[in-house]
Amino acid sequence: MSRTQLLDPAVGRAMATAGAAAKKGLGDPALAELVMIRASQLNHCAFCLDMHLRLARENGESEDRVQLLNAWEETEDLYSERERAALALTEAVTVLTEGFVPDEVYERAAQHFDAGELAHLIGLITVINGWNRLMVSRRVPPGGYQP
Repeated sequence: MSRTQLLDPAVGRAMATAGAAAKKGLGDPALAELVMIRASQLNHCAFCLDMHLRLARENGESEDRVQLLNAWEETEDLYSERERAALALTEAVTVLTEGFVPDEVYERAAQHFDAGELAHLIGLITVINGWNRLMVSRRVPPGGYQP
């Protein structure tokens, strides 16, 4: 059996449902795409990067913001404080090097998102990390995304 055949359709549907709910509850599709791109960059997931870069551009995201996302901390004028807080949280949840999300990162995000939005943001970060791990472990190449 090839690696690309190892995802049960029920698992895919459940992941898609969770992602859609988290994205809807966040209420900001542009921010959601930035979060999913950043997590996919950190996880080296070519399939998800290809998919979310396309979706971001289709939804009007600028080339500068997409191309410089990997260096968001150095481009203070390009991303809002709310987006920067979400990106910091994305990195902290994605790369759990210390075993937990630092309090200051969580508190920064909580200043920009109400409790419901923050729950959906963390849910979205969790779902994209799951997708990244599924795609990377199966070595799914970029270019196969179909809306």
